[in-house]
Amino acid sequence: MNFSLREGRSSDFRTLWQIDQQCFPPGIAYSQAELAAYLRRAQTFTVVAERVSDPAATSTIRAADAGGKAGANARLAAGIFGFIIAESRRNGIGHIITIDVLPAAQRLGAGSRLLSAAEDWLRSQNCHGVRLETAVDNAPAVAFYKRHNYELIGTIPGYYSSGIDALVLQRALGAKSSAKRVSR
Repeated sequence: MNFSLREGRSSDFRTLWQIDQQCFPPGIAYSQAELAAYLRRAQTFTVVAERVSDPAATSTIRAADAGGKAGANARLAAGIFGFIIAESRRNGIGHIITIDVLPAAQRLGAGSRLLSAAEDWLRSQNCHGVRLETAVDNAPAVAFYKRHNYELIGTIPGYYSSGIDALVLQRALGAKSSAKRVSR
């Protein structure tokens, strides 16, 4: 699939919230107010993944979405299909607030490129490490982060409003990655 990364805009909000609702169950997905608050924080950066117009890419996504949630194809055809929000902190440990890729577009490399772009931005903000949380029952996310050299450093009981515990993962940020730059 052909896609590009760009910095998020305030006009993307509704689409980002809809994607978050499709990516996570109730109690883990953000409310509109929560997502808006994260996007407004002074030290956050949002990157979106957008499908580049290509009829063949749309066919590939539709085939991958067989049996998926209704409406995913319409959002993929419209452009944005994933995003990441990262926050730099004074202690030099960045934070991945969320990374969301629509189910129909998962396993096509977008999550890895989004994560790499956020890590590059955190390095530019003088962060020497990055931390994130994921639900203890989200095995695909844990496997994804482990492939990207994140290590489990703890558990937070009852972290999510649904009562589910969170795993805390962290990695050191070394040299800059070879990911494509994010356009503005």
